[in-house]
Amino acid sequence: MALPSPNSKNGPSVSAGAPATELGVILPYPEEAIARRSFEPVAAPVHPLVRTARSMVANTLPTLVMVVGLLLVWQLLCGSPDATFPSPYKVWQESHEVIVNPFKGVDFVAMSIQDGGDVGIAGHVLTSLSRVLIGYSIAAVIGVALGILIGQSVFAFRALDPLFQVLRTVPPLAWLPISLAIFQQAQPSAIFLIFITAIWPVILNTAAGVQTIPAAYRNVAKVLALNPVEYFVRIMLPATVPHMFTGLRIGVGMSWLAIVAAEMVQGGTGVGFFIWDSYNSSLLTDTIVALVWIGMVGFALDRIVAFAGRIIGRAG
Repeated sequence: MALPSPNSKNGPSVSAGAPATELGVILPYPEEAIARRSFEPVAAPVHPLVRTARSMVANTLPTLVMVVGLLLVWQLLCGSPDATFPSPYKVWQESHEVIVNPFKGVDFVAMSIQDGGDVGIAGHVLTSLSRVLIGYSIAAVIGVALGILIGQSVFAFRALDPLFQVLRTVPPLAWLPISLAIFQQAQPSAIFLIFITAIWPVILNTAAGVQTIPAAYRNVAKVLALNPVEYFVRIMLPATVPHMFTGLRIGVGMSWLAIVAAEMVQGGTGVGFFIWDSYNSSLLTDTIVALVWIGMVGFALDRIVAFAGRIIGRAG
């Protein structure tokens, strides 16, 4: 039997032949475990411009690939001489002047567009945009005000909401004879048509945003004794911006659709007139170019309104 070591305070000492673990020797960490716990090397810092360029390429490259693919399929399907629909190459050949010189008749110095005569597609688009800007701005202001009214007042909601639900289902062109009968002119009639088309989604979405404001927000406003202006700026506007700008985005898209349809019926100037005139002149390639312009402008309008919504939402 082994006797306790004289230097040991807690128990018997370990003999010289005992295993290493019993002697308190620290064993080396397994290399396999070290390899598993190793971290990835820290990447070198990237310049902000390079990071921005990479982000832009990542966002735009899929769209460019899709567009190129669609053009190739379109060319393959319509490239034969007996095809009834023009191919992209034929559009470029026959509408070359419309594509490369879209600002014909536009005077940027005097900020005017030639009245009548030969005007490029961009001149017609700018004319349509000027009408959309007026009608849509009026619809946005009145629509937000009415949306706040019926969202805040139960009586106003019960009185006006059924009327709005009925009127918003009327197609835009159905309002055209009424607008012509009231205004007797094409320009104010088109503006009224844009207004009556865009106002309904603005009203309904704004009202929905006001009605969904949490009760805790309203109670805070009462505790702080906020006046109506402070309540609108500090409570209502931040809470309703997402709903409000959803309606504004829908409204601007419907405005652009309405003005094109109205100009096709009324004639005169504008991108709708350009399409109808190209069709009557058997210039189908010009019509295709106009459709591309309409799509790009509509996309830009939607992005502008969405950007404004993000800015106002952050400020609120």
